[in-house]
Amino acid sequence: MAKPKKKQRTSDSTSASLLARYWNESVRPLVSLAFVAPMIVAYEGGLIALGPQAMRNGADVWLRQLLEWLGFSQYFLLPALTCGLLLGWHHLNQERWSIRWTTLYGMLFESMAFGGILLVLAQTQQGVFGAITSDATLALSAQNTKAFGQFVAYFGAGIYEELMFRVMLFPALAALLRLVGTPRRTSWVVAIFFSSLAFAAAHYQLDLMIGNFHLVTSYGDSFEWSSFLFRFGAGVFFSTLLLARGFGIAAGAHAFYDILVSIPA
Repeated sequence: MAKPKKKQRTSDSTSASLLARYWNESVRPLVSLAFVAPMIVAYEGGLIALGPQAMRNGADVWLRQLLEWLGFSQYFLLPALTCGLLLGWHHLNQERWSIRWTTLYGMLFESMAFGGILLVLAQTQQGVFGAITSDATLALSAQNTKAFGQFVAYFGAGIYEELMFRVMLFPALAALLRLVGTPRRTSWVVAIFFSSLAFAAAHYQLDLMIGNFHLVTSYGDSFEWSSFLFRFGAGVFFSTLLLARGFGIAAGAHAFYDILVSIPA
């Protein structure tokens, strides 16, 4: 009887070791870059193929406008900077420069699973409150475009919305809060709250006066509290996912949610 137990313990130990290796490997920025690279190519290539009628993601538009305001108008600069940001993050973490390519298959499955979980949460809110339609999406509406255009736009949402709100805004807010003396854990919680508010608000047509600055957007949905609260919750979901599972899975889950929610029931 002792030998089977020993074999079982060895098998369990091996499985736990493989799971721990995958868990640690999949959060690394270099691995995240390898995972999202096909999404970047599909989005940017799809925009070129579709031409002027292509549906661009809002975060993509805003980030490019920021770069143009800074004097950089090269078209491929944004995807290049996205890759550079992940490589710089990887370097600062002093990570090894190698990838176990089998990890990417697990990340694909995990992204689809988290996208499915968020879809279930959206449908649960719909059932409880009757407040959000089955085709609600975290991305700017692409319902008036053909299926290929929607598919391309959803990859852009996964990449550039996660880049803008989770990789850039979220840590910046947390760092600013720590500069004024906020405890580290509290700074993360508050930063998640405000970056998720910004993420939700970015999906709507806005007409706001902020001091002397008039903020007007002509694209996005008309404001509704029901969808706003869902998108805020989704922002919290993706922020938590970024902290726990890294950029690649957060971006993948975001894209897969948008794809799943667009599939006719």
